[in-house]
Amino acid sequence: MTTTASSNIKAGQQSAQKVPLGATVNIPPRRLDFQFDDKTTARYFYDNDPFLSAFWLSLSALFPEGEAFFVDSVRHYRKEVTDAKLKAQVAGFIGQEAMHSKEHEAWNEMGVKFGYPTDKLDKSLGKLLGLVQKRTPKIFQLAATVCLEHYTAIIAEQLLREPEHQARILDDATAKLWLWHALEENEHKTVAYDVYEKVSGSYAIRAGAMIPTTVLFFAVLGVFQARMLASDGRLLNLKNNWNGMKFLFGRKGLFTKLAPQYLDFFKRDFHPSQHDTDALLDEWREKLFGAEGLLTEQHAQASQRKGKKAH
Repeated sequence: MTTTASSNIKAGQQSAQKVPLGATVNIPPRRLDFQFDDKTTARYFYDNDPFLSAFWLSLSALFPEGEAFFVDSVRHYRKEVTDAKLKAQVAGFIGQEAMHSKEHEAWNEMGVKFGYPTDKLDKSLGKLLGLVQKRTPKIFQLAATVCLEHYTAIIAEQLLREPEHQARILDDATAKLWLWHALEENEHKTVAYDVYEKVSGSYAIRAGAMIPTTVLFFAVLGVFQARMLASDGRLLNLKNNWNGMKFLFGRKGLFTKLAPQYLDFFKRDFHPSQHDTDALLDEWREKLFGAEGLLTEQHAQASQRKGKKAH
């Protein structure tokens, strides 16, 4: 074998080794290194509305600690996963969730610069989830992760499907963050569920976990929202807050429209793949990471920076 041929083979092997396992099952962890500047980023980025902007920032404040909880819940059962495809999907899930935590931390830091208590809310959620991890069985934690992954999947799908929803995000960098996150939430939406089915499969635990998980989710989100508004001096702006609540939970509100998809979870034969998003994901992979994608260059630059640090 010639030296050149040998070198080419080694280069090909090294290149193959660098391909993340999750990428082989369409769940690639994508590093983007988002940067947000409070001087150029719109404070009221969602429809120029203080209540709704605070709501999405409150939701973002849940992600760093919340997604670390998801990863821990799935990783605990990783050794019990023997199927090669599911193993790869778990690797992709963990990689994507790690990136989500990192990127939302950057956005949440911008919130601090605006005077919002995103850092304090993040820490308080960490303590709450730490208590959950100490006091509840591991299988309940995995079931709760399955429940919350259902939430994030349907919320994300809604954002990807509704142009009018997307158009309300007035800040370009913020829109890219949420669209990227929405894409990946649907890329890995079946993983925690499939791990749960592998290690337990109990309908009673899965469906039963959704009730306290839903109550806790909205209770925490409600407290976060109140603290956000209070820090902005808008807690008692009753008109704006009422209009915001109607936009989210009114008869045709964003969350109200998700009720049928949410309730699907309680069907005995439910599986996340029944909410078919394959064509939607293909569309958004091309829009975000295709040849002319909105995030193609940013992703390439972030990957190069990572490669240089590794060497």
